[in-house]
Amino acid sequence: MKKTADFLLDMLYPKKCPLCHQILKEKDRLICPECSGKVRPISGPRCMKCGRPVKMEEEYCEDCRKGAHHFTEGRSIFWYGEVWRQSLVRFKYYGCREYGDFYAKAMSIFGKKYLERWKPDLIVPVPLHSRKKRMRGFNQAAYLAERLSELTGIPWEDHLVRKIRSTRSQKKLNAIQRRQNLKNAYRVTGKIPGFSVLVVDDVYTTGSTADAMAMCLLEAGAEKVYFLTICAGRA
Repeated sequence: MKKTADFLLDMLYPKKCPLCHQILKEKDRLICPECSGKVRPISGPRCMKCGRPVKMEEEYCEDCRKGAHHFTEGRSIFWYGEVWRQSLVRFKYYGCREYGDFYAKAMSIFGKKYLERWKPDLIVPVPLHSRKKRMRGFNQAAYLAERLSELTGIPWEDHLVRKIRSTRSQKKLNAIQRRQNLKNAYRVTGKIPGFSVLVVDDVYTTGSTADAMAMCLLEAGAEKVYFLTICAGRA
């Protein structure tokens, strides 16, 4: 019965490549062979704080030199270009949830050395406000966190942090406006004394979301707060 159900689902909702969006001929693959050869994670010298690419002689990026972030450290796997923008839009708004399986796999592979160094006790996704979650149907960060937990064995918690205030979209706001927009937007529901927490999201841009999450987690007793995202956008 399960095989029949899987066959019908594949017929009705065939899996697609997260980069070119063509139907995957091999159902066990997460990405087509052509796009697999084009996947290039961020490489070279990186900011010791947020992980953005920097010049060889630099330790920190311009953004991190300007002011202190509340998170301990973080990394993103890919640069946020047009291909990734289209991919994430389909993932978040058009029902292509299987793309999240590829994202989480990439995060577990290309982020392995950071996870081994950070040794997080818990994975926490950036929450959506209940109104937005109802409209979208799911929280993309929670999907990534659950899959990453399955791949790494690190426990995850979906309800530890809640978004208690509906906020404006961050897309068209500058860095200062983003921080103000997220002020007091998150609340931790429990105590996590001495925990090392990994915050998972789709895109890191100015660090305002990672900082807002880190602030409330540190107030709840976390010792260190890291972040891992699929992409890094330009601040």
